[in-house]
Amino acid sequence: MIRDLSPERPTLPPKPVPCPAMENRAARRWQWFLLELFGVFLGVTLAFSLDQWNESRKLHETETQTLREIDAGLAMDLQDLEANIEGHRVGLQSVEMFRKYLTGQKVNADSLPFHYFMLLRDFLSLQNSAAYESLKSRGLQLIRNDSLRLKIVALYDFDMEVIQKLEEDYSEMQFNENFYHDFNDALAPYMVWGPDGQLRRLAPPSDCLPTPPAASLLTCGKSKPTAVSPCSTTTW
Repeated sequence: MIRDLSPERPTLPPKPVPCPAMENRAARRWQWFLLELFGVFLGVTLAFSLDQWNESRKLHETETQTLREIDAGLAMDLQDLEANIEGHRVGLQSVEMFRKYLTGQKVNADSLPFHYFMLLRDFLSLQNSAAYESLKSRGLQLIRNDSLRLKIVALYDFDMEVIQKLEEDYSEMQFNENFYHDFNDALAPYMVWGPDGQLRRLAPPSDCLPTPPAASLLTCGKSKPTAVSPCSTTTW
């Protein structure tokens, strides 16, 4: 009998038998971990989106409020502008009235004091630009509509500036400052005053002198409007 002298092989431990319960527990742990991670991600995303939505809502409300304020200001500006246009229209009528008066044509003498007041009257351009200045301080990009934003800027920074300069700053348009004293001195001799100190009418040039008012140095006395000949040789 031959004896086997080779070394004995080590005996390997038996492989562990997988436990279904432990595997299920590990799987559940991964599931909970992934769910928690997804929950955190979803919460951060929703919070960020909600913050953006809230900020956008606030900007939209601010834009709407600003546009309403601009609209209200422009409504008042339009009323003032229409009043100025009407005043200039009446001023042109007054120019025609005095053209006839100075050339000896028949006019309604009782209406001349009103036209005298309107003839050389200047007008102011009242502009409600507080809403626009507020918009500029917040940033013009608050108005999301590019076309509307450009129109608003052009209106306030160009059109309004032109109107204001023509009404208030342009020297040739300042009729009261440039012509009032000369015109008043020429017409003073023909002014008929009431007992209350109010100008009642302008006497026709023929009631004083045959020369035109600009050449007359005589004055009208402070007589009642019913006086037939209001002129006197007293210096006014």
